[in-house]
Amino acid sequence: MADSLRRLINNESCRILQEKLENWYKDYHINSCDQNLNRCCEIIEMNSMIQGQLFTILNQTAREGGHYAGVETIKSRLLPWLGTCFSSTTSGRPFETSLSLIQESIEKERQLREFASTRKHEIQQLEKELNSTHLQLNLVQQDLAEAQMALEDTKTKSATTLLAAEDEIVHLKAALKASQAQEESALRNLDRLNDYEQQVQILKDEITILGAQKSVLHSRLARSRSPSPRPCRSRSPSPLPLRSCSPGRARLTNAARHAHLVARFSDIYAQERLDAQTLLRTYIDDLEIVQRIIYVAAVESFHAAKMAFRQFKMRVRKTLSLTHSGPESLEDTVLDYIVRHEDLYDVQASVNEVIRAMNINPKISFPPEVDFIMISSLVRELCRVAFSMQTLVPPLDIAFGADGELFNESKYRRSYDSDFTAPLVVYHVWPALMENDSIIVKGEAVSKRGALWSRRSRSKSRSRSRSMSPILSHSASPSRTLLPRSRSPSPIRSGSPRL
Repeated sequence: MADSLRRLINNESCRILQEKLENWYKDYHINSCDQNLNRCCEIIEMNSMIQGQLFTILNQTAREGGHYAGVETIKSRLLPWLGTCFSSTTSGRPFETSLSLIQESIEKERQLREFASTRKHEIQQLEKELNSTHLQLNLVQQDLAEAQMALEDTKTKSATTLLAAEDEIVHLKAALKASQAQEESALRNLDRLNDYEQQVQILKDEITILGAQKSVLHSRLARSRSPSPRPCRSRSPSPLPLRSCSPGRARLTNAARHAHLVARFSDIYAQERLDAQTLLRTYIDDLEIVQRIIYVAAVESFHAAKMAFRQFKMRVRKTLSLTHSGPESLEDTVLDYIVRHEDLYDVQASVNEVIRAMNINPKISFPPEVDFIMISSLVRELCRVAFSMQTLVPPLDIAFGADGELFNESKYRRSYDSDFTAPLVVYHVWPALMENDSIIVKGEAVSKRGALWSRRSRSKSRSRSRSMSPILSHSASPSRTLLPRSRSPSPIRSGSPRL
């Protein structure tokens, strides 16, 4: 009996029966009626097997107790239980209960079939929607591919158009540069023509002076001749003693004066220009107008100083030509004299000429209650430096600048408020200093977009104002009150230099 009980425990039939009951309970509402009945039959079969083993153990236990052992227990417990089981199977109530259970299972199975059909219909609908979505996705992908092809075509056409536009821009820039070069060449030719006219006038004056000297010498020679041959014998044919030809002061100090004047020009830009700008800003709020005024003042100062130097040089040449008799050329002697007597330059006359030219310049404006005389200190320093620069060999001059010209990196620096990508100059802040055709000190300019429209009009107005200044300086009087002169009269004004 103990061995049978041990085998029953080792088989774990009860535990398996409990697990099957629990699994059936969990899956009861999911399984169909046949599945539930099969589960129930399996559990009954397993239960019957366990009951068979238990009856075997009961029989063996009863035999071990003897012939009459366990009779009372069987009578009091087993027989009543067996009678109850057999009697309950024949009653009508369990039949009704089983019938109701069968109906409930049939209803549950029907509901399960309806639920399954509903789910199947929903799955079919979802499959149809998925197929339609796939079709729409394919259409969208086709449209996207066509759009990409169109975009690539557009990119190709845009690249071609851009290349054509760049070529056109290059041609326009070349044409603009050529026209600018022609304009600058025309302006240089105009300045050279003015210089040639001045030189022609100087040569005419020299010819007149030489003719007068020739007549004077002929008259002196005629009076000094005598009938005796003694004076002729007294004139020995031996050559005159040679004098050493040494360079003049102008050529000896040319390098030092060149360095000093370049440094002084830079100092004026750094100090006097800023002082004048600060003074003008108290009356004018627009910084562009203030900087234009200072730039025009610088340009007109150099122009007036160059005109004054030409007149001064012509007067000195006319005076020294009467007594010049040395190994040095007349031009070197004239230049040495001008270098030694630069204080004879009437700078106040040039200041007045600059202020008068600024008053009629159409590119700048000024409030009526003030006058350009307030920046006369800046103009005076510029005139002095410009006059001294004309005594150098070669002379220094400022570069020509026109509004709307192409920005040149080797000629100008951009101001802080400039557009560093703009190719054109709107207006100039300070002129560049040149020696022959090379830039030795950069100027300053403002470059911004949209300056091309004013280029031609501004260049014309500048040429007109520059050409009007020397003519009106001899024929018209200044329209404003001029400062009193504090320097001695120059050779230009007095008519004869002090030798």
